[in-house]
Amino acid sequence: MDKYECTACGYIYDPEVGDPDGGIEPGTPFEDIPDDWVCPLCGLGKDAFEKVS
Repeated sequence: MDKYECTACGYIYDPEVGDPDGGIEPGTPFEDIPDDWVCPLCGLGKDAFEKVS
């Protein structure tokens, strides 16, 4: 599964970890996160994230 980085603050969403505080279970691919999810560090939406290699 791909990791995604917030282009504003550098937070990395790792699907193996998820975002338990944000209600995202470990093992959840970025594509399956609800559209209203926001970056836990800066509060920007999913559209601020880019896939990292």
